[in-house]
Amino acid sequence: MDWRVFLTTFGAVFLAELGDKTQLACMMLTAKSGRPWTVFMATSLALVLVSLLGVVLADFLCNYISPPVIKKVAAVGFIVVGGLIYFDKL
Repeated sequence: MDWRVFLTTFGAVFLAELGDKTQLACMMLTAKSGRPWTVFMATSLALVLVSLLGVVLADFLCNYISPPVIKKVAAVGFIVVGGLIYFDKL
């Protein structure tokens, strides 16, 4: 295992997820259901599956499209979504 990649990925995802809408949804669901371990297990599984989907898709795409192109398309996508949110269109 490449520990540098592992720690970089862990740090980036941990910081990105900290305080986002997923964490707020977990808090709301725990408060509403009163079942913190059930919510923890369900949200953990959901995040693992979403991450798996992202990794598999990226691995597939990198066979056909160069990583710099994927990076630029993702950047444009984030800018478009940010603009839509800014102008209350999303």
